Amino acid sequence: MRVATWNINSIRTRVGQVVAWGVEHDADVLLLQETKCGDSDFPFNEFSDAGYEVAHHGVNHWNGVAIASRRGLTNVKRGFAGPSAPPFDEPRLISAEVDDIRLWSIYVPNGRELDDPHYLYKLSWLERLRGDLLHLYATGQPMIVAGDFNVAPTDLDIYMPSRWKRRTHASAPERAGIDALVDLGLRDVTREHLPGPGVYTWWNYGADQFDKDHGLRLDLALCSDAVADRVETVWIDRVIRGAERPSDHAPLVIDLPD
Repeated sequence: MRVATWNINSIRTRVGQVVAWGVEHDADVLLLQETKCGDSDFPFNEFSDAGYEVAHHGVNHWNGVAIASRRGLTNVKRGFAGPSAPPFDEPRLISAEVDDIRLWSIYVPNGRELDDPHYLYKLSWLERLRGDLLHLYATGQPMIVAGDFNVAPTDLDIYMPSRWKRRTHASAPERAGIDALVDLGLRDVTREHLPGPGVYTWWNYGADQFDKDHGLRLDLALCSDAVADRVETVWIDRVIRGAERPSDHAPLVIDLPD
């Protein structure tokens, strides 16, 4: 089974690109973030014509997450467990079962600046995610928690760490939020399979940042042992990031044997 996670930065802008990529690369599951549309505006037909069943969680032109599967979707869950008062009701997470695995598509808040209230929201959001995952992890169900976490877990995940000191995406509290997820027993399979430097999934649009390879690894796939032990390969498709009108993120792909 091939699973890809991809912040596509507007599905209505890039639906043709996303569907074509899924077909070309024989992706069984697409975990999508930042769809930027409500459920009524999502282009379901384009995906179904390509053989994908889609579950989407979106409200307006902000945020939005989806799971597209050629193997069916069951037990779809949108948002956090239990009641969620604003802003925790934002459409930033969706999960579903594909075969025996529960997959999550995650879009963590950006945080903006260290002194912005949105930064504290980001930290609280990560803690609430940990609470939801803790209960599920205890059941022993195989899990893939993937998406745009908006955190570079270590300095190895940043092209020039000195430029990101005292900035969001690289602060110690944000990284502690990711470490807390790993401490549950989830494994960062990208780092396991691609241990060296220069492994990035996001490049700013401006100033030729992609051509200079000034990137960050913000997109993660955190897997329970039952999944991580089966992962054969992990790769990032930088080619599509260099295409015309790309997202600023590249797809992160994990391959599992059937």
